[in-house]
Amino acid sequence: MTEAEVKDLLTKTNAIMHGHFLLTSGLHSPHYVEKFNVLQHPEYTELLCRAMAEKFKDQDIDTVVGPVTGGILLAHETGKALGTRAIFTERENGKMTFRRGFSLKKGERVLIVEDIVTTGGSIKEVIDVVREFEGIPVAVAMLVDRSNGKVQFDGVPCTALLHMDVEAYTPEECPLCKEGTPLTKRGRTGK
Repeated sequence: MTEAEVKDLLTKTNAIMHGHFLLTSGLHSPHYVEKFNVLQHPEYTELLCRAMAEKFKDQDIDTVVGPVTGGILLAHETGKALGTRAIFTERENGKMTFRRGFSLKKGERVLIVEDIVTTGGSIKEVIDVVREFEGIPVAVAMLVDRSNGKVQFDGVPCTALLHMDVEAYTPEECPLCKEGTPLTKRGRTGK
């Protein structure tokens, strides 16, 4: 899929939204990507994940890992497309970790997938978990990179199906707050 095709699909499903939004990072933005507006359609999720998997078909990936919540769906479908297993991380006592009996073997080659990335904080935590288990983080694949390529992952290569350069502001600097535009809180907040 081309970036234009991905953007068209996200627009068609109203996954790309406009307004005044509180992001998971705590920053404010005039744009929001509501991943579940597209991921609620299994055929679109499969199509997007096949496009992510295509980029790594020759990378000898053993396991696909994604963080809870949207990362579960992406890991499952990307793993299916690659013919690998798919697992996920989640928080326990505030720390990203494997639960539910998930683990990695030493040297296991891992593709990390995520839905929407702004600061990359969750992905960095997943990379740390993979390394704690002595797995090899081969790459990071994102549905949408809201940083437009600015986010980096400690030497782990990354790619996205769609790159967006979306403005994000601290609450104190937010022009939408200064204009009195009502703030919308979507998804989980406060991290």
